[in-house]
Amino acid sequence: MESKKAAVPNNTATRNIPELDARTGNIYESVVIIGKRANQISSEIKQELNRKLSEFSTSSDSLEETFENREQIEISKYYERMPKPTLVATEEFLDGEIYYRVKDERDERPEILD
Repeated sequence: MESKKAAVPNNTATRNIPELDARTGNIYESVVIIGKRANQISSEIKQELNRKLSEFSTSSDSLEETFENREQIEISKYYERMPKPTLVATEEFLDGEIYYRVKDERDERPEILD
């Protein structure tokens, strides 16, 4: 996943709407799919960052000690420079790397029993 994030630009870009809705036929479905994937990516990044930062935490950390820890600051800066999850998710969607499925309307209707 790290190599994919490295290929994504850090800045936003104007997107072509027909390009976004080409796979689903509906721009709103495409945005929902991208949004859900962005939430997944954000959650993964947050868990990864918390795991790395937990190595530095001690029960008696004071505010001054936290600012003096260079390794912790470097890790935080690295994650701040990473592309935003929405940019990564949009690139994955446009590259066809996201698997999604649409619920069938027949699955949503309850069966009526006589």
